[in-house]
Amino acid sequence: MRLTLLAALVAALPVAPALAQQAASPPASSLFRTSDACMACHNGLTAPSGEDISIGADWRPSMMANSSRDPYWQAGVRREVTDHPEAAAAIEHECSACHMPATRYAAKIAGGKGQVFAHLPITVAQTPAALLAADGVSCTVCHQIAPEKLGTPESFTAGFVVDTKVPPGQRQVFGPFDIAPGNARMMRSASSFTPTAAAHVQSSEMCATCHTLYTHALGPGGNVVGELPEQVPFLEWRHSAYRQEKSCQSCHMPVVSDPIPIASVLGQPRAGFSRHEFRGSNFFMPRLLNRHAAELGVAALPQELDSSARRTLDYLAGDAATLSLDRVALDGRRLVGEVSIENLGGHKLPTAYPSRRSWLHLVVRDAKRAVVFESGAFERDGRIRGNDNDAVAASYEPHHAEITAEDQVQVYEAILGDPAGRVTTGLLAAVKYLKDNRLLPRGFDKHTANDDIAVRGEALKDADFGGGGDRVRFALDLKAAQGPYRVEAELWYQPVGYRWAQNLRDVKAAETSRFVGYYEEAASASATVLARAAVTVR
Repeated sequence: MRLTLLAALVAALPVAPALAQQAASPPASSLFRTSDACMACHNGLTAPSGEDISIGADWRPSMMANSSRDPYWQAGVRREVTDHPEAAAAIEHECSACHMPATRYAAKIAGGKGQVFAHLPITVAQTPAALLAADGVSCTVCHQIAPEKLGTPESFTAGFVVDTKVPPGQRQVFGPFDIAPGNARMMRSASSFTPTAAAHVQSSEMCATCHTLYTHALGPGGNVVGELPEQVPFLEWRHSAYRQEKSCQSCHMPVVSDPIPIASVLGQPRAGFSRHEFRGSNFFMPRLLNRHAAELGVAALPQELDSSARRTLDYLAGDAATLSLDRVALDGRRLVGEVSIENLGGHKLPTAYPSRRSWLHLVVRDAKRAVVFESGAFERDGRIRGNDNDAVAASYEPHHAEITAEDQVQVYEAILGDPAGRVTTGLLAAVKYLKDNRLLPRGFDKHTANDDIAVRGEALKDADFGGGGDRVRFALDLKAAQGPYRVEAELWYQPVGYRWAQNLRDVKAAETSRFVGYYEEAASASATVLARAAVTVR
């Protein structure tokens, strides 16, 4: 194994031709390199347990690596430029900021605009710029981000800083470890970058540059009519107890317990190495990427995508939330009780892109196991039975403090509104949230939260909804059913809600039609259970 990897390294060593090629390439290729320049030495890593912990193998199936291949993102950008054709160039510039960051950053500093569709489809990427666009959020993007302005509003919405003054061959990449001079020279020879120790790469403020995103609503003629905090998990985290306890990386880049070499050639054992799997909540997309790999130009191996989806599901099942049934009892012919849900994360649940939703599924069975009450059943086409927004696009389910009927579903979600107060799933039509009752992290005070992270709708007045989670009462008329009764409660989660997919039907374009087809094909597996509990009442 070492000889093979050393051969790969030696093959990468001719520095002068590589630098000459960079000098003749578009600006992006003089600032950034594709991930294959790094994988020669940062793959082939194994933990003492025998588990493969290679940086490249972990990163390659992640949503970071596949940010530009994401068919839902491509469909979303196509929808926005179709809805606002006068602002098409500006939209592509903004939407490429975090999904094609290398080419967009280079275009920005050159006084131009980032592009999206010029670099698609990825299956035919040939130019240096197209290859960098295909690489998504890759090694030399994140590891070149400088500490300047991190954590400030100026750094949000891809406002990160990369030093553009240092010429190729002398540029630094930042990491958490000090590197011996000899190893640093070897890395520079192989990649044209010099590794430099810097603490900011392990800070939440670095992640905030792309995961604190504001979009600008557009009116007639492409004029800006408002601003929306489209996703702000960093600001949610900063308003929670987790600010003093854990960083983003603590949860999303789990640390290997034993000291291990992080390079396969002459690597020295390092304690506290963070895996680059970027585990999060989107189990649905790796499965779509796997199923449609050829059409989407996916580079990750099938087993890597499958492993990524399974790791995500395991993470969600163990670390997202807990649920309990409390004070469940019979009150005459009524069954009463409470469902208590605790958010275990350091931000809202769900957080980030507003297509995501969680909901409560409540079932009561009689002595013969027949269902006598059910709220929040998941349908095979991706809908939630009884949810107003899935039934009618112009409406949405209110927040419930108590459930008394089957058509009352507690859905934890963000509902967008346009300037006229109408429900929309168009990001660049949205100026506000009509509802935001996503579960709050521990320590989050909803009464002191600023507008960008505020609770919206009836949840603001619900005394049982606050920092750490929610408590939902239920009072159910059992009519003539016979006990004992089995009460079951589940908290479900779906990365792309039914309405968010279906609204793309209105746009007649290849990207939107493709994603709707993908979604309908896989809708029955588009949601998962985060937590569950059951009790029997006699």
